[in-house]
Amino acid sequence: MLAKRSLTLHGHRTSLALEPEFWEVLEEMAESEDVSLPALVARIDDAREMEADGGDLPSSLSSALRVAALAHCRAKANTA
Repeated sequence: MLAKRSLTLHGHRTSLALEPEFWEVLEEMAESEDVSLPALVARIDDAREMEADGGDLPSSLSSALRVAALAHCRAKANTA
């Protein structure tokens, strides 16, 4: 089941729907980087937009957030 959250990104309100497990990882990422969740999402959004022409992140923000969360979990597993 998807969990919807509303955030302000670059001064605009937006709603995102992700599985709760992804929200948990994104919150963990934000906490470990000492930034707010909206700041983390904005950073991922900026990277996604910069790489829109052939980059590694998907064009959908929700998909980009899932990929970022997965990369975080993989990196964490590789350092354990």
